[in-house]
Amino acid sequence: MKIAGRFFLLFMGLFWFPKLSFAQETDSPLNIEESAEVFLEAYSDEFQEKFFEGLKQKGIENYDRAINLFLECEKIEANNTAIWYELAKSYTLNKQYILAQEYAIKTVNSAPENYWYLYTLVQVLQKQSSDFSIVKNEIPFSNNTLQLNLARIYFNQKNFGAALRVIENVKKTSFSETLTSKIKDSIKKQKAKTVTTSASFSFKQGTSNEASSVQNYKMRIQGQMRIKGNALVLQTAKKALEEYPTQPYFYYAQGYALNRTKKYRDAVEILEAGLDYLLDDISLANKIYKELSDSYKGVNNISKSNMYLRKIKPGF
Repeated sequence: MKIAGRFFLLFMGLFWFPKLSFAQETDSPLNIEESAEVFLEAYSDEFQEKFFEGLKQKGIENYDRAINLFLECEKIEANNTAIWYELAKSYTLNKQYILAQEYAIKTVNSAPENYWYLYTLVQVLQKQSSDFSIVKNEIPFSNNTLQLNLARIYFNQKNFGAALRVIENVKKTSFSETLTSKIKDSIKKQKAKTVTTSASFSFKQGTSNEASSVQNYKMRIQGQMRIKGNALVLQTAKKALEEYPTQPYFYYAQGYALNRTKKYRDAVEILEAGLDYLLDDISLANKIYKELSDSYKGVNNISKSNMYLRKIKPGF
């Protein structure tokens, strides 16, 4: 089977050459494509066909079929890390966490310094409410880059205590010291926020009516979204913003409705305004980035669309 288009070659390059993608940022896209093309020549048409069909089936949430296809690929190439990685992700999506964990461990052992392999393992363990310590003896945990990546994962998840415990044992480099500083600063801010929250409890009691009103607006909008009442969403979000102009959710809701009525330029304006009021709500940020990606795609600005798509953080 001949793979159509150079896009697929680049895509394969990102799967099979994770270090090339992340560590060697100076390489040009052309070099990556060329490397991928040379690499693909080592694989049979049958393997390529099953692999891409597996990706397709995973993309349309047909996880059982995707898993079977990736297992067939594994029979052809028994020690292929890319297949293990796809099996780990597919089993996770299919909620078969024991098998997902098995393949995630294999990928990490194959490439201990790969951030995304480790991220997948962490994700599988968290889905099972398991502590990372249960797999320490099954992977090369002493690897300094692996531990640094684990600290980065915890930091990005805002699990600052766990991130600090990991990075305290990492060999000191300029990057690790910068990350340590960021973690400690985040912990200080978190503690300060807790103290402020406690000290202002009585004040919040006096403003409970306002909080209740904001929540009522959100619940009303969510109900309107479920019935696809885009005009109602737009109307309610506008009214909510007039009363509460610093609430980012209402900017998201208005942009959501504008996108669905194909008023993409208006959606861009309101959604980007909402970014100024985002704090630590990663889930809401992901929603806004997704709508902005759709808005820019609607006005045929693919570069900006992809930029916002890349900002979406997985797992939230």
